[in-house]
Amino acid sequence: MMDATQVETMPIQKWFDIVFGLAVMGTVGTLIGIIMGGGLMPIAIVLGLVMGGVIGFLGGRRFLISILVGALLGGGLAWLVAGTERIWVGAGAGAAMGGFLGVQISMLLDMRAARTSSSGPADPSV
Repeated sequence: MMDATQVETMPIQKWFDIVFGLAVMGTVGTLIGIIMGGGLMPIAIVLGLVMGGVIGFLGGRRFLISILVGALLGGGLAWLVAGTERIWVGAGAGAAMGGFLGVQISMLLDMRAARTSSSGPADPSV
């Protein structure tokens, strides 16, 4: 039985993941809200924050990093191609592509790890 002095707290890495998720997905929600229009912006921001908190709580750091990298690369490419007035469109599209590619790469890495762990050590006598 636990007494009041033995309260468990979340580790600092979990807090970092949650805050990182809120920052990344809140930014993506803001970008989507800009694209959708002013009236839907608060809904997009709130949904982004909620999803970011849940993803961070579940430990999706690789997924969030892929979204962040995609947003930065998409915004940079849009800046080079279309100028400063279209950075937010490129960043939003880049974040979507980064999330998609992050999920696919993570799935492939997990499949590779499962394949290498399931194959036993090679028989040296053969």
